[in-house]
Amino acid sequence: MSEYLKVRDGVELYYKKNIPDEAKAIIILNHGFAEHLDRYDYVAEKLVKANYGVYRYDLRGHGRTKGEKGHINSYVDFIEDCNEMVDLAKKEYKDLPLFMLGHSMGGFITCLYGLTYSNKLKGQIFSGAAVKTLPPARGIKGYLFEFANLFVPKLKVENKLSNNICSVEEVVKDYEKDHLILKEATLNFYVQFLVKGSRFIKKNITNYKYPCFITQGEKDNIVPKDTAVYLYNNISSADKEIKIYDNLYHEILNENEKDEIIQDMVGWLDKRVNG
Repeated sequence: MSEYLKVRDGVELYYKKNIPDEAKAIIILNHGFAEHLDRYDYVAEKLVKANYGVYRYDLRGHGRTKGEKGHINSYVDFIEDCNEMVDLAKKEYKDLPLFMLGHSMGGFITCLYGLTYSNKLKGQIFSGAAVKTLPPARGIKGYLFEFANLFVPKLKVENKLSNNICSVEEVVKDYEKDHLILKEATLNFYVQFLVKGSRFIKKNITNYKYPCFITQGEKDNIVPKDTAVYLYNNISSADKEIKIYDNLYHEILNENEKDEIIQDMVGWLDKRVNG
């Protein structure tokens, strides 16, 4: 079932929900940069078979969500969009516990959400979460991005991620020909994501307290594995787990081992859904 959710500033988020008859909990899924919700059809199918309901939505500036493509004004909009999806799920399934799963930039949003709204979820799962300033924006480069952004915030910057997303060749080919994948984004988008949002996380990371499961590909060249270790070591969660999967690239949920990884996530959820 797909619908649009009009949020506080008039942007309409395109979303789908898949809810099994005997749902144990609801999961809000945040996709990664340049992606769209349809790339998580398989993940949603497996979670539904495990009796978890799933809400997926195209992030602001992405996919079939209505609004300017490849642009955001502030990373805070991602947090508040996510919260409106959470409130929708809570309204429609008020008796079910709520979890969140975020991949890459979706993990960045998931972490931001956890720092901003610390009591609305039962827990969070991270996949290759971009919660730390990534190599393209580290050091002086981040300040140069910010300086240029003062003058040309709508300057378009090409998306060059495709070769490193996954070790499965078919996944890479499908990504490259997918017309819903963002081919470029504005400079301000990158500054909000890679610089300002990451700076907020770094400043506040010790305030994060949700139960969480941090997953990561060992050969991830987009979000290096040290980012997952950084997240694990700096949050204050009493209940936290980390698992780094050998030889896998960035999109671990699209690798050949995806069933094992999804099962690990389901196992983590099962232990906490009634806790």
